[in-house]
Amino acid sequence: MTTVSRRNMRLAVAGAAFAALAAVAGPAVPAFAHNTVVAISPDGEEPVTEQPGVVWLETNDALLDAEGAAAMDVVGPDGRHYATQCATVDGPVASVAAELGEPGEYTVVWRVVSADGHPISGDFDFEWSPAAGEPTGGGADESPCAEATGTAEGGDAEEGAGAASTGAAQDLVWIGAGVLAVAVAAAVAFLFVRRTSGGAAADGATSPGDPDDPADGPGSTGGPEPRD
Repeated sequence: MTTVSRRNMRLAVAGAAFAALAAVAGPAVPAFAHNTVVAISPDGEEPVTEQPGVVWLETNDALLDAEGAAAMDVVGPDGRHYATQCATVDGPVASVAAELGEPGEYTVVWRVVSADGHPISGDFDFEWSPAAGEPTGGGADESPCAEATGTAEGGDAEEGAGAASTGAAQDLVWIGAGVLAVAVAAAVAFLFVRRTSGGAAADGATSPGDPDDPADGPGSTGGPEPRD
């Protein structure tokens, strides 16, 4: 086999190994692409002067819409809770109804679950400065949904934890599959190239009758020398 042929074969093997790796590792990428927040309301850039009715956040992808998967609360400067019901999910948007109370800085605390099963959480602030005559609420000592405070125990909290565990397990499966694919592809490429190199070396060995072999020079018959 010529040097060019061996080189082309090695390139083909390397390409096949890379393709195998891409085929397995490619689907694993979305498992790590958890949702990110792309918009919030109120956004905190200007004081809010009218009751917003609803506070919300939007992510770059659909959220898990299951009981207990999303939680939002609105906490006022007095430490009271101004969300009036449980959070809801509509595609990539999570929202909660709220009726703000005394003026000051309010904090929206939230937790949602990405469609891949991974929970994400955070908070954002805005200033509430009601216009004259704007109605205000009295708030509550506790959130209307216990899980909004992050202290829930029981069915809803377990469901959210189960979704997170499922997402983590999916990641481990994809990672394991990717590592296995790399190992298999590398082993196949190594054995194939080694076998090809061995065959080439055998083909290139000096054989009887080779004109380059000094023992087989001009006039040599390759047989035993005649006796005197």
